[in-house]
Amino acid sequence: MGILAWIIIGLLAGAIAKAIMPGRDPGGIIITMVIGILGGLLGGWLGKVIFHVHSINGFFHLSTWIAAIVGSMILLALYRAVTHGRRS
Repeated sequence: MGILAWIIIGLLAGAIAKAIMPGRDPGGIIITMVIGILGGLLGGWLGKVIFHVHSINGFFHLSTWIAAIVGSMILLALYRAVTHGRRS
């Protein structure tokens, strides 16, 4: 997948993760995209380690989206735990 596909998946997976886990987050579209991209990488890595499968197959594969969304949700939870006390 190209960089544009990673950005699109990251933006959408981060937005879906934020919709599934609503709350006040001190981040805009850039933070959402970064969380989504890193979440996709984390989800793909976890899929490989835990289930011994290559979960990031391509842009239109369901496994790619599930891995990206689950990874984004994990990173979003970590992001909220780290920045929880910093909000005013």
